[in-house]
Amino acid sequence: MEIYRFDQEVGKQVTHHHSNFIMSQIVMTDGLTKTGCMHLEPNGVIGFHEAVVPQLLLIVSGEGLVRSDNDPPVHIKAGEAAFWKKGEGHETTTETGLTAIVIEAEELSPAKFMTKKDTEL
Repeated sequence: MEIYRFDQEVGKQVTHHHSNFIMSQIVMTDGLTKTGCMHLEPNGVIGFHEAVVPQLLLIVSGEGLVRSDNDPPVHIKAGEAAFWKKGEGHETTTETGLTAIVIEAEELSPAKFMTKKDTEL
């Protein structure tokens, strides 16, 4: 067994697209699959940019707002996830801070789970 770290201390500061967060890489494959842990401090931002491949953002702690293209921001919290399709513009912000796992891959599709919309019916 080997133990690895993905906490904030081993991550790298990301500032492109007017972003302000720390990314700790988790998994990379030979293809275009990446898994990382993003650490956003209070008032952190993953700046608005286009998804190069499908992306799944899983909030593991904290809360914030996510938006895509021209849609208004939507509140998201621990235990919830946002999925963006390839080419979709998107942004994540937080006033209080959050930690999220992000998975990016060409052939990514979320597991069949109830959407937030389904639980509000």
